Amino acid sequence: MQTFIKTSNQIIEYQLQLKNFYKQSECRQVVAISGGQDSICLLNLIENFQHKYQNTKNKNNISYIYIDHQWRQDSYEQTVHIINYIRFINRKIYVYQLPKNLLSEKLCRTYRYHLFTKHAIQHNSRFIVTGHNETDKIETFLNNFFRGSGLQGTTSLIRQSKINRHTHLLRPLLKLKRSDIYWACKKLYLPIWSDNTNYKYQFERNRTRYELIPYLKKYFNKNIESNINLLLKNCYRDNEYIKQSTIKLYLTIKHPLYIAINHNKLRKQNFTLQIKTIQLFCVYNLNINLEHQKIVKTLIDINTNQVHKYFIIKLDHLKMHINNQWIYITL
Repeated sequence: MQTFIKTSNQIIEYQLQLKNFYKQSECRQVVAISGGQDSICLLNLIENFQHKYQNTKNKNNISYIYIDHQWRQDSYEQTVHIINYIRFINRKIYVYQLPKNLLSEKLCRTYRYHLFTKHAIQHNSRFIVTGHNETDKIETFLNNFFRGSGLQGTTSLIRQSKINRHTHLLRPLLKLKRSDIYWACKKLYLPIWSDNTNYKYQFERNRTRYELIPYLKKYFNKNIESNINLLLKNCYRDNEYIKQSTIKLYLTIKHPLYIAINHNKLRKQNFTLQIKTIQLFCVYNLNINLEHQKIVKTLIDINTNQVHKYFIIKLDHLKMHINNQWIYITL
């Protein structure tokens, strides 16, 4: 019972955070569900809270979205099961299908978040809610770590993030372990749909979940999950500090009128800040996310060339011009 109380408190805390938005205006939410234990538990707790505290102004502010990957033979049956359950609780559900030949985890994840964002914008939803838990955060960290991601990649799974000016991504269950959520689902007899793809080792996340983490717990440290969580908290704080320092530096060195930055001032800063500032410059002005190695090579060229020398660095279909003071880009 203590586990369920802990789980319920997380949802109540999440809903109370949105109360200010409810007072200001109608705050629409779209909740991403999959039929698994995480999303069904999230659905149940949100509905219980809404039933207790809803009013006429916001009773229709929640809808659900389901992405059918078409990976399994029972995909159609699972979709029907979820639609029937959402109809039973008198809510709206939107179902999207991904192409059948999409078997890459990374590509499917990209498709999913694009669909979530597009749907939220079209339906004027301010919040996208997902059922990610603490175990998902650890698995994401390990997968990104093996890919060579930096601080931003390894700490990307956080409780609240901003997608654009009006849309937020919320993960209210991020402090709960998968085992706690499983216990709550069993206690409440929730209609979970068992997904056999969660046990196929051809997927990297499943190998991390069932082989790597148990191996680390058995042979290295039984508290490995708690230690990784502590590491992620520290990394997140460091990453936030670097972000703020990058923004301050960019605002200091950018040209007051033109799309350009002062490389003489940039070169005096730490190399990590130089990299982050170039990334911010390209993303903010050109909506281009340059590869890390290209940015490093560009900065090496800038730092090693004579200050008075003018030169050009080619970046795909762009040209980065460097004169004696400024960096600017032309098509």
